[in-house]
Amino acid sequence: MNKRYNFAVIVPMANESADFNRFISKLKGILDFLESGTVYLIVDNVSKDNTLELCEATTASDRRFVTIWAPENKNVVDAYIRGYREAVCRHDFIIEMDAGMSHDPAALPMFLRALNEGNECAFGSRFINGGSIWDSNLKRRFLSKAGTLMSNLLLGTRMKDMTSGYQGFHVSAIKKLLQYELLSTGHFYQTEVRYLMRKFRYIEVPIHYRMPSPNVSSKSVGNALSVLMFYFFRRIFFQSRAI
Repeated sequence: MNKRYNFAVIVPMANESADFNRFISKLKGILDFLESGTVYLIVDNVSKDNTLELCEATTASDRRFVTIWAPENKNVVDAYIRGYREAVCRHDFIIEMDAGMSHDPAALPMFLRALNEGNECAFGSRFINGGSIWDSNLKRRFLSKAGTLMSNLLLGTRMKDMTSGYQGFHVSAIKKLLQYELLSTGHFYQTEVRYLMRKFRYIEVPIHYRMPSPNVSSKSVGNALSVLMFYFFRRIFFQSRAI
């Protein structure tokens, strides 16, 4: 019998109808295998299709799935934080992942083993042995790799992947994170979290990441650069900030 972990999976959901059934089916299979787990589906006004209705139908048929309607969210970071706040008092481990089959649910057992072995954080990595990026154009690959190199150079971190959004935490780490006001409003959030948690006990876990979309908004890039430079100058001229 598998070890039963008390864990939550946080998944922001927006315009996911095309891959919804395939993604949820694979998640259910992993939850069945682990014989445990709760999935929090966070939906907000960014979603313009029937994703909310699909999530609610899933919750009605399977109580392992919890739909959170969060119209107050202003960005994707708010979705992650809302999920954390819902899960923090109920679970030992919390894992965040993307929908749309970008992140493979089959990697969940690896994250749980890493956290159960005493690590406070388990960060998904595409750039270590066993990890990969596929179904992605050259621009997205370049941004992912360059983002990691630049972050390590400016922030003094030493991780192989600073930009992946597939990551897991012990609940004690999440409680500390929730006390900190994050600066990111887009996907640089993952880099900010890894920088702030660099002194925690962490391990990088190999993941296979699918990035079908070539689009990266200028607003997201602008926020990433401004937050990166904020922490760089703070590190150089003031103090090295960590949670």
